Amino acid sequence: MLPIHRETADRIIAELSKDSRIAGIAAGGSWLTGMDAYSDLDLVIAVYPESEAAVSRERFAIAKRCGPLLTAFTGEHVGEPRLLICLYGPPLLHVDLKFAALSDLATNRVEDPAILWERNDDVSRALTGARAHYPQPDLQWIEDRFWIWVHYGALKIGRGELFEAIDFIGYLRQQVLGPLLLLRAGKRPTGVRRIEQASPEASAALEKTLCLHDRASCGKALRAAIDLYRELRRGQDIALRNAAELAAVGYLDETLSRPTATSSS
Repeated sequence: MLPIHRETADRIIAELSKDSRIAGIAAGGSWLTGMDAYSDLDLVIAVYPESEAAVSRERFAIAKRCGPLLTAFTGEHVGEPRLLICLYGPPLLHVDLKFAALSDLATNRVEDPAILWERNDDVSRALTGARAHYPQPDLQWIEDRFWIWVHYGALKIGRGELFEAIDFIGYLRQQVLGPLLLLRAGKRPTGVRRIEQASPEASAALEKTLCLHDRASCGKALRAAIDLYRELRRGQDIALRNAAELAAVGYLDETLSRPTATSSS
């Protein structure tokens, strides 16, 4: 841990411990798995339930009291409106402040956070209510959708919407291929996060799915994604959608054999 992380955490603890509505502060993310110069600071601010609404309204003011706040916004884009994403500095540091009711700490948590400070052991007691569980890929859910996704990617390549095709293949890496590769390597399935360090073999496999803003390159990358997915699902206890697979791959092959569409539809 670098001094900036520890000093920022200490400053936030010193400020928020003065607020009787705050039950405690815990750290997750890289604090648990290993921090480096590029790590952000993920903090959970446990709030007594009767004060949750008031603290939520004051989140920006609270964050501003904790240091030189440059800007901040809430986390609706990641499905977490309780999250306040902050940029402090200089020196620059990304800090996530998740304001959660003490009674909600134990439910649906993906990791056991490190308790940095608490009032009357209240956070420790709250966390005993349930076990942490990181969401695992649902292989049947993926198989049921994968070939529709392949057809969608083929449509984008066929129409010449290559930026959309590139983004789509990136989606497959993030939501399907990366998590399954990390699982195979015995790691937490966190998309493609730190996959280069976690599994060089997995990283090398994903490199084949990268592409340029070029029709042939996009087609080659999508085919590589298909090959990799087929390898990763092998031996799994799922119902294969063989008819959809045959049709979608055939459509991709047919599309790549034709000239780019000129229709603006």
